[in-house]
Amino acid sequence: MAATEAKRQANRWPALLDAAAAKFAGQGYHATTIRELAAASAMTPGAVYFHVPNKQALLLAVYEEGVQRILDRVETAAAGAETAWDRLTAAVEAHLEAILDASAYARVVIRIVPDDAPDIAADLIRLRDRYEERFRALFAQVELPEGMSPGLARLFLLGALNWTPVWRRPGGAPIAEIARQMLAPLRAAGAR
Repeated sequence: MAATEAKRQANRWPALLDAAAAKFAGQGYHATTIRELAAASAMTPGAVYFHVPNKQALLLAVYEEGVQRILDRVETAAAGAETAWDRLTAAVEAHLEAILDASAYARVVIRIVPDDAPDIAADLIRLRDRYEERFRALFAQVELPEGMSPGLARLFLLGALNWTPVWRRPGGAPIAEIARQMLAPLRAAGAR
């Protein structure tokens, strides 16, 4: 294969990744075929296999990109805050913004669970854990009400945040207000 042809094919990776994110988010991972992904990215099915060995590897790449995009937003938001509670609040708002912006990548991260792809479940869990580690660090810095488990509080909060796209309507409650209300019970004991 000529270097020019290889370069041209390698440049199709972003289009394939975007198409896979859109298809997986829109119709589901299992319902999406390689042929559909190829057509959506203006490639042949054989060209898809130039980039990935199988559909699971493509799902993993989409999931990883989605986690990184959300994590980047959370990191940027939290970095600009002064107190531990301000950092957690900023991270919650950034997480909400990321999953409510209708990004196909964010929808894949929220909707695909490891059981959906048993062959790569361990990799999906690793990526999810990498993201949750950031919230674990944020929770370690805040004072919670006495007797409240930081681990359970973190998991409850992330679960509630990830369910927000199901119930929030466009033009609904502002993101900052949702974040404030979700964090209010955690701050109940006059936490700093």
